Amino acid sequence: MTVINKSMGTPAVGRSIDDSPSISADLPSGEAVSELVCFVIDDDLAIQRLIAGQLSAAGAKAETYKSAEAALKGLRKIRPHLVFLDGSLEGSDAVEVMRGLSAAGFRGKVQLVSGQDEQTLHGLELVGTRHGLAMLPPLRKPFRISAIRDLIKNNISELMREAPPKFAEVKSNYQKVRLEEALQNNWIQLWYQPKINLQQMTPCGVEGLARCVHPVMGLVMPGMFLPNADEASMLKLAQRQLIAALRDWPAFAAAGFASFKMSVNMSVATLFKLPIAQIAREYSPKDSRWPGMTIEITEDQAINDIHLIHEIAIQLKLYKLSIAIDDFGAGYAQFARLKEFPFSELKLDRSLVSKCDEDPQVASLARTAIELAHRFGTTAVAEGIEKASEAKVLRSMGCDEGQGFLFAPAVQRDKLIAAMRKRLAGTAPVGV
Repeated sequence: MTVINKSMGTPAVGRSIDDSPSISADLPSGEAVSELVCFVIDDDLAIQRLIAGQLSAAGAKAETYKSAEAALKGLRKIRPHLVFLDGSLEGSDAVEVMRGLSAAGFRGKVQLVSGQDEQTLHGLELVGTRHGLAMLPPLRKPFRISAIRDLIKNNISELMREAPPKFAEVKSNYQKVRLEEALQNNWIQLWYQPKINLQQMTPCGVEGLARCVHPVMGLVMPGMFLPNADEASMLKLAQRQLIAALRDWPAFAAAGFASFKMSVNMSVATLFKLPIAQIAREYSPKDSRWPGMTIEITEDQAINDIHLIHEIAIQLKLYKLSIAIDDFGAGYAQFARLKEFPFSELKLDRSLVSKCDEDPQVASLARTAIELAHRFGTTAVAEGIEKASEAKVLRSMGCDEGQGFLFAPAVQRDKLIAAMRKRLAGTAPVGV
């Protein structure tokens, strides 16, 4: 079996989009991965053998399944990097598989391989994207044998760079981690993902994201401890995140990043009930260089209580806190109502970012959202950027900022600061 080493990207600071910039080159790479593991989910045995044979020739391991049920059971034992998925399966279909992958927190890539018409394939691809899956361009049957080899060759570095976690093996345990328990035991940490100025290709801010570091299971992602959390725990989580971010800014300032504006996520219900103004008075840095902080709320929530949010936004502005509209494009809000309160950022949902480099419809929606943000006098921020080509297109559209795995995942504060300092000093090695 061919051994393939895990690689990281190239740094964002001082490099062009064409160089596939990534701060993650300076971050810990984690456990090494020795081989590419693929699922082939197709009820046509001939297609199964064909794809599996090409994967084997490319040095990858293939696991074959005929139904959604069998494939999802396979996730309990094996963590694939890539899933080849047919539209119609034995007693099931691709949608069932994608729902299962999403529920399990799958982090690899999905390659649709189907004889369905282009409209249906596009619909299936959209379903996968809405479930948070990384969808590769569909491959229509019949296809050339070389297409599988080319697919592996063109995506191997990216596939191996972000090896999926062993979610299936510990999923039942993850479900036992309650937010209340995690807060009581201080397992919750605030990790940071950098935001990149797309026009200058330099870090310009950070978003704080909650992570649970369990003493036995290790890193547990939000999808495994936030669902079904009670209201009191969510309030406590938001308060801790806000205070932690305010306290962390001096560390970024001391490292030379005083201009960085930090942001945290919060539900509208929490925004209404948390004494944010009081917290800001007590914990905000007294340093005159402090640029303030941003609180991100989702588009659909913002529209529901727009007048009360406007009142809160005006109050928070007194303390250098602003509100951003998160996941814009997922809820399709009434554009006219957005001008009714002062938000500082419009964050494009991943559905407007993924494939904007190759899908004209997605590109058109992304451009419209960016132009809308600018008409409102606010910053346009693209979320979930995974490819250099996506960043390049967004930059050409005038998008101001971006974040995503192309640049770096969320990591602990000190690790991110160390990585960015190396980039600014020009002492870090160039990533693969």
